[in-house]
Amino acid sequence: MTLDNIHLTQAAKDFLGEPDILRVRAIKARRWIFYPRAKQALDRLNLLLDHPRGTRMPSIAIYGDSGMGKTMIMEKFCDNNPASFDPTTGVQTMPVLAIEMSGKPGERRLYAEILAALGAPQAPRADIVQMEQAALRLLKTVGVQVLVIDEIHNILAGSYREQRVVLNTLRFLSNRLQISLVCFGVTEAREAISGDVQLARRFSELTLNRWAANEQFEALVSSILRNMPLRRPTVLTPKSLRRILQISGGITANIFQAITSLAADSIESGIEHITDEAVESWSPPVGAETAYA
Repeated sequence: MTLDNIHLTQAAKDFLGEPDILRVRAIKARRWIFYPRAKQALDRLNLLLDHPRGTRMPSIAIYGDSGMGKTMIMEKFCDNNPASFDPTTGVQTMPVLAIEMSGKPGERRLYAEILAALGAPQAPRADIVQMEQAALRLLKTVGVQVLVIDEIHNILAGSYREQRVVLNTLRFLSNRLQISLVCFGVTEAREAISGDVQLARRFSELTLNRWAANEQFEALVSSILRNMPLRRPTVLTPKSLRRILQISGGITANIFQAITSLAADSIESGIEHITDEAVESWSPPVGAETAYA
C-alpha cells in the first residue's frame, strides 16, 4: 500500500478499510465518475440554465452510440439541478425536467410524459387541449428552464405527420415558456430533429464519438482507476490500453465494464491492482450488463 494512497480519490480512499466484499460491491455499483468529456457536456448543459430567457432559447442535441454515457450525463445534470420546495411559501421549483420519448410518438403521449414527470397524470379521457393547458400551467408554475428529452430518435417510429406534430409541439413549448430543450439520442436522432427546420436551427450539437487511442482515452482510464478502491496503484502499459480499447470497441460502458471487472478480480485474488497480464487474458462475460450507459 502506498503511504497516503495518492493514486485514489478521497471517496475511494474511504473504502480501503472496508471488507473485500463491500469494496467489490462499491466497484460494481452505479455511480458518477468524473472524466473530461463528461465535464464538457455538463458545462454545455449548465450554460442553458444561465442563459437569459427569450423567445428563441438555445438548445443542445447530444448524440452517441448506445453505451456512450448519454444516460449517465443526463442523470448527473438532473441530479445537479434537483427540484426544491420552500416550506414558507409552499412553492416547488423544478429547473430541469426529464422525460423519455418512448413508444410510438404523438402529441398526447408527449404531454402525458410531461405531466407524469411533473407528478400530475391526467385522466384517460382528457383531451389534447386539456392536457396541453395543464402541462403549460404546471411547467410555468414550477419554473422549468430546461426540458430534457431522452431517446429522441424514437420519434422516427412514427409517421411523417406524427413526427412533425411532436416536433411542432416541442417548438411550441420552447417558444411559449421560453425554455431550452436538450435531446439525447443515437446518431439517427439528427434525422428526427431535422424534420423541423426552424427547431433544428436552435440546436447546437455535441457528439460522443467512440474512444480512440489518444490522451482523452488515457484520461478516461485514469479517472476510472482513481475511483477503484484498490490498495496498490495500477500502471498499465500502452499495450494494455490498446487491449482495453480493442475489447471495448471504444464504447464507454464497455470500458467501464472491463476495468471494474478487472478491479474486482484483483481484490478477490489479493493482488490489489490491475496487471497487464490480467488485461491480456480478460474477456467480457457472455450476456453481462454494465451499470454505465
